[in-house]
Amino acid sequence: MRLGRYDNPRKCVSFAAIDSAIHAEPIELEAEDGGIGNAILYRRAPARTVVCFMHPQADMSRHYAIPAIVEAGYAAFGQNSRCVNNDTHCVHESLLLDVAAGQRFLRDRGFENIVLIGNSGGGSLFAFYQAQASIAPPGRLVETPAGDKLDLNHQELPPADAYVMLAAHLGEGQILMHMIDPSITDEDEPLSCDPELDPYNPDNGYRQPPASSEYSQAFVDRYRAAQRARVERIDNVARELLRDRRRARSEIVTDGFAARPAREQAETLRRATLHPPMIVHRTEADLRSLDLSLDPSKRDAGTLFSYRPDLTNYMELGFARVTTPRAWLSTWSGLSSNAALEKTGPAIDVPALVVSYDGDNAIFPGDAERAFELLGSTDKQRISVAGDHYGFAVGTQVRSGAPKATGAIVDWLRERFPE
Repeated sequence: MRLGRYDNPRKCVSFAAIDSAIHAEPIELEAEDGGIGNAILYRRAPARTVVCFMHPQADMSRHYAIPAIVEAGYAAFGQNSRCVNNDTHCVHESLLLDVAAGQRFLRDRGFENIVLIGNSGGGSLFAFYQAQASIAPPGRLVETPAGDKLDLNHQELPPADAYVMLAAHLGEGQILMHMIDPSITDEDEPLSCDPELDPYNPDNGYRQPPASSEYSQAFVDRYRAAQRARVERIDNVARELLRDRRRARSEIVTDGFAARPAREQAETLRRATLHPPMIVHRTEADLRSLDLSLDPSKRDAGTLFSYRPDLTNYMELGFARVTTPRAWLSTWSGLSSNAALEKTGPAIDVPALVVSYDGDNAIFPGDAERAFELLGSTDKQRISVAGDHYGFAVGTQVRSGAPKATGAIVDWLRERFPE
């Protein structure tokens, strides 16, 4: 059996080719705080409506839906954040300034309608942005979950005109809450394990794909409580690291600091600047990916990237593997992150569409249904099409589902934004 699900996961979100007659304009963007990002604006002819793609960390400049969007007469904007391919420093509150830079650019270019399409982690990012943009100052957030000052009331956040979720989850922290392995007993020892919580222990119901695992409800309940407890422990570690940093910074400005011995000053200054990386081991362990009876769908057994998650769970690659206290609390903590649809969805009041794939190994029917319920829009629809997370036919790398999903989006756009 092959280890990985895809030949090249990094290409899964990209289109293979685009008509040479379509004009692709590279754009450099600078956010109000100096953050640098980039984008590509695609169009065949002048358009009144532009459709935007963006993700916190993934490259969205060649999203697979872009060619069909442009062929339908719309412009498409594939934007990359300041943290593209860089999970370590991904603070969602800062990313909102990147989204805003793109929105201002598009308004300045004269687009009348802007539609946000959030694919996977882009769904919660765009929902976070639209929610904050819809709040009039002074009601917006003024700091990050790490306690860093970032007052969104002083930022220009132009709202979009419509919002689409495409195979999108409820938040990166929310998806990790289901994926994180709670059986680890020592965060510094990646092989440490409590066998009674090990999702890959056959005694607990694990079966190697393509067989479906069979976990008891009692195990599922213990497992999910332990997942939450592990996230809470990591939150506490992150907050303590930040508190120590702030304590050192407060010492620097006290009277008499300059009179301290040089070695003592140096130690305090180093503590005041320290922002150490955090290694989060084993985040490839969502029970729903293994037991097909949990939130059933047409998916096959195995996680988003692997048919052998019992092995890839221990590899160097994985969600939130290398992060920092700030990034963990803002992005990957299911307890602390603001980029969660439970917090942002009710504020979305523009036309909204939720598109899910019926064989997705990462976003399950219950997730899509919950997202639909949370959106505050009065004009909202939910559509499910055949395919896995990237719109491939389940168990293949044949992109048969993505054209159907894109076609449904185009039909929805034409009803609301005819060109």
